[in-house]
Amino acid sequence: MNREWKNRRIANAYYNQGLALARQRDLTGAAAALKKSLRFDKFQTDARNLLGLIYLEIGEAGSALCQWVISLNLQEQDNLAEEYLQRVQGSGGYLETADQAAKKYNQALVYAQNENEDLAVLLLMRMLDDFPNYVKAQELLALLYIRHEDYIKAGRCLYQVLKVDCYNPTAQRYMAVAKHNTGKAEVEKRKLKNAFSHRQMQDDDIIIPPSYKENTGWQSVMNILVGLILGVAVVYFLIMPAKQEAMNALHNKEQLANLEQINQKSLEIDSLMQQLEDAKKAQEAAEGSLEAMEADSGGVISQYQNMVKLLEAYRAEDAKTAAVLYTSMDMSVLTDGVLNQTVAWIQQDMSENGWKTLLSMGDEAMSQESGAGASQAIDYYNRSLQIHPGNAEVIYKLGLAYEAAGDKDKANEYFGEIIMNYPDSEFMEDSKVRRGY
Repeated sequence: MNREWKNRRIANAYYNQGLALARQRDLTGAAAALKKSLRFDKFQTDARNLLGLIYLEIGEAGSALCQWVISLNLQEQDNLAEEYLQRVQGSGGYLETADQAAKKYNQALVYAQNENEDLAVLLLMRMLDDFPNYVKAQELLALLYIRHEDYIKAGRCLYQVLKVDCYNPTAQRYMAVAKHNTGKAEVEKRKLKNAFSHRQMQDDDIIIPPSYKENTGWQSVMNILVGLILGVAVVYFLIMPAKQEAMNALHNKEQLANLEQINQKSLEIDSLMQQLEDAKKAQEAAEGSLEAMEADSGGVISQYQNMVKLLEAYRAEDAKTAAVLYTSMDMSVLTDGVLNQTVAWIQQDMSENGWKTLLSMGDEAMSQESGAGASQAIDYYNRSLQIHPGNAEVIYKLGLAYEAAGDKDKANEYFGEIIMNYPDSEFMEDSKVRRGY
């Protein structure tokens, strides 16, 4: 008990640290502190909910949903995670946008790792137009710009990152490289040096010599006129000739350099035209890939959404809704490690009870006299077989449902399956009769 109390105190200390860092917009540091808090006490709900908010702020909506789902599993009552989930789900297409953004980032990362950097840049630019707060995507795009020595664009991406996460160490490291190569680092260093090496002159610092005497108005005018005449003479006789000679030399040097560049560019023009043609082809390929990705609706975030609904159905003891949702999900994409125990428990429950629930739902639909009832029954029986394939009773009743719906050929397929594969079942004889044997 003493150790548990000590772990809880350490977890609370890390949570307080993470909260303070989050208020300073140090989201990377805050996330690290909150993860340490959860390692000492996984039931620290406030830390887990705040970690979800940080993930949402930096564009990682899937990780945010994951934390809030776990939070609700561990504490069902008086939990802000439920409110957060409802707000995100009702935010008018935010989750769909975040889902597409995550897919595009992953595809861009694959392109970058396989030396297709132009395609990666194109994909990231289009994604960040819709989702500028995605910190990892901004950092990846900045890195690609740095590799191409386009430090101005890299700096713009990193500026967006530091607006969201003010002390992000990766962004600060990349920004130092960008500033160094654009000269901004030296300018900032010089400004800082001047700021600390100069002070405002005070009255006591002014020493008036004994021979000092104020000039009258006419004397001041004469001094100004003499100074102007001397200045014009110096410019005309000393500065202008030297400047003209320097300009002539620079002009000759620039002409030689321009001639060399023209010769070089004429040799490279064929290569550039070929690169332009390759870039156009690459752009077309990227746009085709992007359209295919955008057409895909089975993203990870949508599966987290379904998981939230499934858990809500379990809490409401709504076995029918839970069974239907389960057969609509792809549990294989929920592989981040934190939901493994929950997923395993749901799969076990569905394998034991879910298929029976769907079978009963199919029977209820078949009891209706309308043709719509048969169509609904077909859907429920198919879902039941999806969980528990090879069940002779469900296969037989699926044949009856198709027969009631007027699809005799499809019905005979299922009656034939009973006859061929389940000869010892109680549905064998009736299947033969209905098949016409």
